[in-house]
Amino acid sequence: MRSGRGATYKYLGAEARISPDGWESLGDLGKIDEEGYVYLTDRRGDMILSGGANIYPAEVEAALSEHPDVVSSAVIGLPDEDLGNRIHAVVQISQPINEDELRVFLNERLVRYKVPRTFEFTTDAVRDDAGKVRRSALRDERS
Repeated sequence: MRSGRGATYKYLGAEARISPDGWESLGDLGKIDEEGYVYLTDRRGDMILSGGANIYPAEVEAALSEHPDVVSSAVIGLPDEDLGNRIHAVVQISQPINEDELRVFLNERLVRYKVPRTFEFTTDAVRDDAGKVRRSALRDERS
């Protein structure tokens, strides 16, 4: 968030929201530590609402990245009749992984409702050359 006239930071195609007191937001989420440092953690538009809980893909992807056989991952929400969205992980692997073992691994690092309900394993890159996940394209391909 930022305040003031003449703000120059923009995302291509994104519309900034301005609060009544003049603060501008483009949807980045973050935290400020006790020393005043700002850490960007995710994007509001990437948040998955599942069963009434807010799940941030970056948190789940960080837990997945701790597994030695995971090269990269992308976590998305897919439509679910009961939950609204279910957490789905597209996981780029270096060698075959047992889904149950990966689930146990994640249960040690995340609260249960943040562990993906479904996994999709691939040896193809899940991020583009800039290291970004194109979540909308991944969702569209799987819906």
